[in-house]
Amino acid sequence: MSSDIPPTMRAWQYSQATGGLEANLVLKDDVHVPTLSPRVGDNELLIEVLSASINPSDYKVAELPLNLGRAVVRTPATPAWDFCGRVVKTTNTVDNFRVGEIVFGRLPATRQGACGQYIVASATACASLPSGVGVDEAASIPCAGLTAYQTIAPNVKPGDKVFLNGGSGGVGSFGIQIAKALGCHVTVSCSAAKAEQCKALGADDIIEYTAVDVCQALRERGQVFKLCVDNVGLPAELYKAGDDYLLPDGKFVQVGGPMSLAAVSSTMSRLLRPSFLGGGKRKFQLYTLMGDQHQDLTILGQMVAEGKVKPVVEHAYDFEHVPTAFKDLRKGKTHGKLVIHVSDKKT
Repeated sequence: MSSDIPPTMRAWQYSQATGGLEANLVLKDDVHVPTLSPRVGDNELLIEVLSASINPSDYKVAELPLNLGRAVVRTPATPAWDFCGRVVKTTNTVDNFRVGEIVFGRLPATRQGACGQYIVASATACASLPSGVGVDEAASIPCAGLTAYQTIAPNVKPGDKVFLNGGSGGVGSFGIQIAKALGCHVTVSCSAAKAEQCKALGADDIIEYTAVDVCQALRERGQVFKLCVDNVGLPAELYKAGDDYLLPDGKFVQVGGPMSLAAVSSTMSRLLRPSFLGGGKRKFQLYTLMGDQHQDLTILGQMVAEGKVKPVVEHAYDFEHVPTAFKDLRKGKTHGKLVIHVSDKKT
């Protein structure tokens, strides 16, 4: 199959993100297909992308102020870090994947993202597609699924109460189902329009942030929660209010938030301000991707295959409509994952 790999490919690329990532994306037909590392010991896969899914972090990183985005990702760059595709070539040291196998996984913030026909991925950040799991479902798992699993699973036991701030987005929809699969009672915040969706995913208790003060609603429930996962970053006082709704040994995990200097300042305050200076008393963690992604992705894939977790794919876009997908994602009104069909080849 490696002899069939073309020298160039189609890929959406951007060289700047001023005015929004979607306004700067250009579909090119002559982008060089990435190559595997020549270094001995690098376990890499060259993958033909079938489907990709996009996340707010894709445009938030590209649009970082003061040209910080270019410091993270060299341009010209291709967006999207989540994918499902077919292995077409491997480095010699890879022994757990074979050419022709369908895999799903997550890329680091690299130049060649999954909105291109071919990518190079680390074997440690991929998992085999389980039987019965669709390509679009698998593409939607990595970033949101890993974030939800890694923020919840290490911090709870059956019977614990969990609060998810933001239950209707990509991470939230995975988080509800994962927490329920782990035996937890789940409370989420969402708009009234998304309440039924969150209940259908398994949420036991809903706080409609459009109707009530979230912090006050949590205080009224008492110190009962073992874990709070903040997928939104607002309200700003949510962590400090945790003194009144988190158990004494409870934990607050920060995942999402606006990409602004004010939001960064708020997060740093949560992380660094001691309680005697007005900071929160509960344990605080700023989430970053952790541990063995291959193992966690394998667990997530099995949970989907067994019906314990169902990825919520809101919409799938043709490859030519990637800018539209990012425009829709930016609205912040999605109730699941947005997927891109990169290749029309069958699995």
